Amino acid sequence: MADGPILYTCAGSRGLRATWAAEEAGTDIELKLLPFPPRYQAPEYLELNPLGTVPMLVDGAVTMTESCAIAHYLAVKGSDPSLVVTPDEVDFGAYLDFTYHADATITFPQTVFMRFALFEKDKGWSEAGEAYARWFWKRLVKLERRLETREFLCADRFTVADICCGYALILAAKAGLDEGVPQSLKDYRDRLVAREGYRRAVDRESAGPSAI
Repeated sequence: MADGPILYTCAGSRGLRATWAAEEAGTDIELKLLPFPPRYQAPEYLELNPLGTVPMLVDGAVTMTESCAIAHYLAVKGSDPSLVVTPDEVDFGAYLDFTYHADATITFPQTVFMRFALFEKDKGWSEAGEAYARWFWKRLVKLERRLETREFLCADRFTVADICCGYALILAAKAGLDEGVPQSLKDYRDRLVAREGYRRAVDRESAGPSAI
């Protein structure tokens, strides 16, 4: 086993948050790319992660399966402390809030939409998919208002919170959910994907089959 962190993921999945954070932070990781969905396409993976979900990070005795937590962990382990907002900073609470908001509030309706409208669209659940699309768009209001007067979400700089929330906006474009995304958030997304760290992360994951 490698000495450093090992990240199991599928290209373009929520694991991109972790790959991106590692690239931005300069954290050396070993990337293990799996076919999507791994619980069906790589059943041996279930021996490592009984949930069958990605990403999963293994770092010695540490095992993690939540993408935003992994992104934070890898940023802390890296050489760029600016990616994390610390308890002594004014925006520490906002940093935690937006980092967790990314998956719990924004990405959740996206994944349900994708199930109904993309992965299982032959089952006739299009109306349910449309309902979750509208739910996702309504839940963007907090991001939209936060970014009315700032370039990034917290502490006047790019942080893991931007990686985590930014991924949801990147996924929206890939999943056909851009119709209800405000232009201001599309502009924010453009700023994020122009970063060298993001491009390196995408390049690293390009060797694996896409999750969408």
